[in-house]
Amino acid sequence: MQTPADNRMIVADFIEEIWNKNRLEALDAYLAPDFVDHSLPEALPANREGLKQWIRATSQAFEHKTVLEEQVTEGDTCIVKFRLLARHTGSWRGIQPTGTEASVVGYRCFKLKNGKISQHWALLDGNSLENQLRTSAHGCKVQQ
Repeated sequence: MQTPADNRMIVADFIEEIWNKNRLEALDAYLAPDFVDHSLPEALPANREGLKQWIRATSQAFEHKTVLEEQVTEGDTCIVKFRLLARHTGSWRGIQPTGTEASVVGYRCFKLKNGKISQHWALLDGNSLENQLRTSAHGCKVQQ
């Protein structure tokens, strides 16, 4: 039986290994066979293959790091507040690479079953990210 501390560690390790280190070959260690990702765009399947596609697309558009700012785990549910630190290196939402460094806040909710992530939801402030990129794509900003 998994404890909340075990589940907390599984989620933290998942974010570090899969998102930050881009070790997609390790997905089986973290995801349940019936994993469902409720946060993916409609064009992608809501499963591990869709997650792989999303991570690859994100990594083509950005050099990125996810930093956990807060993590609350109770039973089989873990919620994290995170900060995405990103440098824009590829096309995203029609914006050509700017080299801009951006920072946005997001939230993720994970459900775990038998020591693996079975479901995932996410909310990231994509509008803030887009605004930061569009501002930098349209000229110099005055430094204060």
